[in-house]
Amino acid sequence: MACVGIVGGLGVGATVDYYKRITAACKARNVVPDLVFVHADVDRGQGYVRDGRLDALADYLAGFVERLGRAGAEAAVLPAVTPHICISELMPRIKLPLINIVDAIGAELRKRQLRRVALFGTTFTMQGSLWGQLSGVDIVKPQPDEIAFVGRAYQRLLDTQRGHDEDTAGLRRIAADLQRRDGVEAILLAGTDLAVIFDEETAGFPSIDCARVHIDAIVERLTS
Repeated sequence: MACVGIVGGLGVGATVDYYKRITAACKARNVVPDLVFVHADVDRGQGYVRDGRLDALADYLAGFVERLGRAGAEAAVLPAVTPHICISELMPRIKLPLINIVDAIGAELRKRQLRRVALFGTTFTMQGSLWGQLSGVDIVKPQPDEIAFVGRAYQRLLDTQRGHDEDTAGLRRIAADLQRRDGVEAILLAGTDLAVIFDEETAGFPSIDCARVHIDAIVERLTS
């Protein structure tokens, strides 16, 4: 069994959700997961992203990954999508392999044979379209006002860790417009804190829970 290290705090709600779902999946396999955690500051991380300081973000995250390695981790996880913006800067700075959420998303899309999707998550994730890391798929950007709405709704989730009815209704409306207007086959729930309000079964529109596919990959590593 591998020991997996998780850089928590990049979305507290997401970290808690990952922990719950990882342990439940491992219990279903009669496995006790070997996990270690560190806690990063989401505000500091978001500040680096807003300022475009990807080297500083990579340095910040690399320090946590190094601590995870010293604690016995054999692989590392960032349980949030937006910090993956600095993957090309981060990888040369770390020795541990990273269980990359974008790789897990790509595998799921190939499995489902989906070629045209949109993203819900932070403004940076939606505008960046996963920063060119997802190949062979058309990523449709919502309209600017839609990006702004989703970004504000997501920030409220980060700040309050609870859903708001008007935000949930608005996200469903935008998802329906993306399907009708732009031919989107599915919405990638590419903000892991979206699990606070809905998942693939309860979203009300065709979707892929990026946290779920990431967690599946983590559990495979833990139980291998």
